[in-house]
Amino acid sequence: MNEFSLPELTDQGLAYSEPLTAIDENGEARSIELVGEKPLTIYVDKQEIVTLMTMGTHPELLTLGYLKNQGFFQEIEAIKVVQVDWETNAVAVVTHQHNSDFSEQMQQRTVTTGCGQGTVYGRLMEKLHNIRLKPLLLKKSAIYSLLDALKHHNEIYKKAGAVHGCALCGGNKIECFIEDVGRHNAVDAIAGHMWLNQIQGDEKVFYTTGRLTSEMIIKVAQMGISVLLSRSGATQMGVEMAKQAGVTLISRAKGKHFLILNGAETIQMD
Repeated sequence: MNEFSLPELTDQGLAYSEPLTAIDENGEARSIELVGEKPLTIYVDKQEIVTLMTMGTHPELLTLGYLKNQGFFQEIEAIKVVQVDWETNAVAVVTHQHNSDFSEQMQQRTVTTGCGQGTVYGRLMEKLHNIRLKPLLLKKSAIYSLLDALKHHNEIYKKAGAVHGCALCGGNKIECFIEDVGRHNAVDAIAGHMWLNQIQGDEKVFYTTGRLTSEMIIKVAQMGISVLLSRSGATQMGVEMAKQAGVTLISRAKGKHFLILNGAETIQMD
């Protein structure tokens, strides 16, 4: 096997919405768009891992990011093929070993607070024991610039609602923006994008429209990203985990307002 070989991927992203005629409060017909939602069952070497409810626009990246964030694989070179088939609502992941056994990893499962109920395998706290992120200094003006740039995204939410968005940011640039029916799916798809393209997270900022929960801290910490920004609020456990891993946590970020919940020393008030 080539040391730097990447997996072979299908390209089976779905359209994000379908049209529907609704009746408004005045009894008049209006054409609207509904966000798609489909089950996608992940199989690794024919072993069933999980079923995700997803919009389906980036199923291959979602699969890669989910497997990486859950700790099923450390090196992307271990994966040979990722094949999505919407006729069966399944994705077949084939490894170079062909006989992967994840029964021990799947014995303990935590259903998280994510929209659509995310799932985290293994012990939550143990995932952070060996992670201590290098702080990234960030200017207040840079936060404002990112928030302004993000206003031009969230296209699916603007048209149809019912989704969360996540963004990978570098400097003042939005490098990757993905929306899905659950924030955990959107962050996993970006993790898959980073893993596939060998992108490091130490100089990146991660943005989400969703809550800053323990699951979100675990995911961005495993991606090597030390700044997590959200327009929403945080949970108490999310803040505790951010302190443990060294994640600068910024909530209620919209317009010219934000709240720093952890890592205030890394933000330069220029």
